[in-house]
Amino acid sequence: MSATPLPSALDVRELLEGLLGREVAVATGGPMVDPGSTDGALVAEFVSDQMQLAAIVVMDVPLAARSGASIALMPSLASENAVGAGELTDVLLENAGEILNVMASLFNAEGAPHLRLSAVHPPKAALPNDVAGWVLAYVPRLDLECDVSGYGPGNLSVLVV
Repeated sequence: MSATPLPSALDVRELLEGLLGREVAVATGGPMVDPGSTDGALVAEFVSDQMQLAAIVVMDVPLAARSGASIALMPSLASENAVGAGELTDVLLENAGEILNVMASLFNAEGAPHLRLSAVHPPKAALPNDVAGWVLAYVPRLDLECDVSGYGPGNLSVLVV
């Protein structure tokens, strides 16, 4: 069995566009999304069938709010209010969690371990020690600047641990 693959920026863009039903501009070389920042970040854990942590996706509050509003066809004002307040409403958090759940498909390649979403940690929540040590580590990772058409920009980090 081979290692869990790191998806390409193209794979991430195509998945987001398919889910959101709108264009998403994606640029590599974005900043590492830091859950310890003032607004925090949404952190998703992906585990193998043996319950081993294998991948992490970190979404800043602006991207979580904007993609969460977009997938539900909510007005962009709903996401802007969340971005301005620096926190996600329950609806936006749930919607962003659904996007993260589908993102598990980015890691599931033939011959690689099957991964599934195990947990989503809301912004400013304490992270488990095994996750906290990885989110800013120099491991195979993809740090992206994303811009959801009609909603706005945000940042996303995808890591394979």
